[in-house]
Amino acid sequence: MLRVAYFAVLCASLLGYYPSFAQEPASAGGAVPTPTAQASEQVAAAETAIGKSDWKTAETALDAWVATHPTDARALFDLGYVADAQGRLDDAAGLYRRAIAADSKSFEAYLSLGLLLARQGKPDEARPELETATTLDPGDAGPALKARAWRALAQIDRPKPGGDSDPTAASNDLIEALKISPETEDDTLLAASLAEDAGQYDAAEAAYQRVLAKDPKSEPATTGLAHLLIARKQYAEAEPMLRTALTQFPDDPTLTAQLATVLAAQDKAEALPLLQKLHEAHPTDAAITRMLITVTADAGDYAGSDQLCARLLAANPQDPQLLVAHGQNLVHLLRYGEAFNAFDQATKIDPTNVDAWGGLAFTASRLERPDSTLRALTMRSRYVPDNASTYFLWAISYDKLQQKQQAIAYYQRFLQAAAGKFPNEEWQARQRLQILTK
Repeated sequence: MLRVAYFAVLCASLLGYYPSFAQEPASAGGAVPTPTAQASEQVAAAETAIGKSDWKTAETALDAWVATHPTDARALFDLGYVADAQGRLDDAAGLYRRAIAADSKSFEAYLSLGLLLARQGKPDEARPELETATTLDPGDAGPALKARAWRALAQIDRPKPGGDSDPTAASNDLIEALKISPETEDDTLLAASLAEDAGQYDAAEAAYQRVLAKDPKSEPATTGLAHLLIARKQYAEAEPMLRTALTQFPDDPTLTAQLATVLAAQDKAEALPLLQKLHEAHPTDAAITRMLITVTADAGDYAGSDQLCARLLAANPQDPQLLVAHGQNLVHLLRYGEAFNAFDQATKIDPTNVDAWGGLAFTASRLERPDSTLRALTMRSRYVPDNASTYFLWAISYDKLQQKQQAIAYYQRFLQAAAGKFPNEEWQARQRLQILTK
C-alpha cells in the first residue's frame, strides 16, 4: 500500500502535463496597448514605446501624463502594463484597479488584472476579474483575447488534487473559448486532462492520441498519456512509450519519474538506479525521496532505505506513512522495539492506517506482548478483513494467553486461508492444534 501511495505522490509532484494559461504574463500575448487616434499624443507616444519594449521611455511619459490626468483609464492601464512587464506585480495590480475604477468597461484592465492575480496564485481573486472580462466587449483586442479569459478560467476551475471542484465547470469554460477561437494543441491537452479528472479515460486517451498524431514528439501529450496509463495500471503499454520519449528528452524529470514508477510497479531492477539518478538531480524533492525509500527497501537495502527515511522524518516527524516505512525497515533490521514505537506513533497520528496497525501487531508479537498484539489486530480488523498472516497472529497470541478455544479457532482459520503458502507456520499450527485438541 505504501508503494502505491508513494507512486501517487511522485506523479502528482512532478507531472506538469497540461498547460497553465493563467500563468502567462500579460506581456506574453495579453492586451498589448497600441496607439490610436483616441489617445492623447503623449499617451500614444508612450504606447509606441511600449510596442518597442522601451519601458523607461513609456513609463516616464505615462507618469507625467497620469500626474495631471489621474482618471485617464487608458493611461492607467498602459502604466499598469509597463509595471506588469517589468515584474512589479503589486504596482501593476494597483494600476489595473485604478483603470477599472476610471472605466468599468475596460476589458483590457479586467483581463490583465485577472491574469496577474492568477500568476500570483490568487485564483479566488482572479476569477471575478476574468469572469467580468468575458462579459465585456473586447473592442480592438478582438475575440482571441476574450477566449484567453475563458481559458484562464478553465485553468482556475480545473479540479485540484484533494479538492471537491467539478471538472464540468472547467470544461464549460473551455467550450466557451472554443466558440470564439480555433482549438489549439494546448486546448486538446487541457480537454484530455479534464476528461481524466472526470474518470472519462477513453476520451482522455483519444485526446492525447490526437495530439501525438500531429506531433509525435509532444512532451506534454506523452507525459499526459503516460500518466493516464499509469493510473489504469497499464504499465507494459506505458514503458516503451516512455523509453522512446526519454531518447528525445533524456533529462526530463517528469518522464524519468514516470518510467521509474512503471519499472518499480513491475518490480524491475532498473527502477532503483533510475530513481537514484533522479534523486541526485533533485535531492530536496520529497516525492522522489519517498519513492526511493520504497524501491531501495524492495531491493533489500533496508539500512539505506532507512537513512533516507530518517532525513524526511526529521522534517516531517508526524507523517504516518513515513513512520510506517521507518517501522518496516526496522523490522527487517530486527530492531523490533524501535519498530514497535514507530508503528505505535503512526497509529496515534492516523488511527485508520492499517499498515501501522499490522506492523504494530507483528512487532508486539515478536516482543512477546500478546495483549498488545490482540489490541492492534482488533483495530486493524475495523478497516480491512483479516488474512492468513493476521489469523496466525491472532492464534499464537491467544495461545500464549492460554485462551484455548480462541487459539484453536484461529489456527483453523489460518490453515484454511494459508492453503500451503506458509509451510513453516502451517506446520507449527498443526502441531499446536494436536496439543490443544487432546
